[in-house]
Amino acid sequence: MITRVLTVGLLAGLCAGLAVSALQSFTTTPIILAAEVFENAEEAKADSAALGAGADRIFVADQPRLILVHGDTHSEGNSAQSNKEEWAPQDGMERTVFTSVATIATAIGFAMIILAGMLFSGDVINEQRAMAWAAAGFVAAGLAPAVGLSPELPGMAAAGLPGRQEWWLATVLCTVVALWLFLRSDNNWLRLLAVPIVLAPHIWGAPHLAESHESGVPAELAAQFAATSLAVQATLWILTGFFVGFLWHKLGYLNARPAA
Repeated sequence: MITRVLTVGLLAGLCAGLAVSALQSFTTTPIILAAEVFENAEEAKADSAALGAGADRIFVADQPRLILVHGDTHSEGNSAQSNKEEWAPQDGMERTVFTSVATIATAIGFAMIILAGMLFSGDVINEQRAMAWAAAGFVAAGLAPAVGLSPELPGMAAAGLPGRQEWWLATVLCTVVALWLFLRSDNNWLRLLAVPIVLAPHIWGAPHLAESHESGVPAELAAQFAATSLAVQATLWILTGFFVGFLWHKLGYLNARPAA
């Protein structure tokens, strides 16, 4: 059983990940590249302003003028330089390969989650049921968190990462519990309890910056990315579910012993 689960999870994730990687190259990747143009322009503008401010720090007294060129500006320059020197895949084939690997790894994780849920609940594993579980997974891990924290492009202002991660995890857990109570329980009171559970993290509120910050990324581009990335994520979940059901069915036939 363990071998079958691992085989199906790996193959389903590979197939779905490869398909969605090709889809990403025509959908989300061009939007990210366009946003990075604005992000780089904002960083260059900030660096230029910092250097200009450092050059203007001139103190006039009885002594000759002193221009501080090795103070805070120097450290800021070093910080900016170190940030720019952080490793990142080069645009083109290298970036495509790393993005594809990450997508395939994500799809494998989705496949394992679907299989674990279906085996735990005792559901029959086929294409239709696995795709239904995948749809529920997208609602819990993608759609529900996006209500409070939409997918973000590079260069967009956002609250601290730990706070956003904690809120995302709480939202996923609450949505999973609510879906389980609503879809799997025969008790109407438990189904009714699912409503406040699913609303709880949204009533609490997702973490956002206390003050409004202008972003160099156009709002239209951000909205396009949010919608497109959710559509791509839904496709990844559904395709993964389909391949989980399909491969589980096929491997079952291959492993079955012929009747004597």
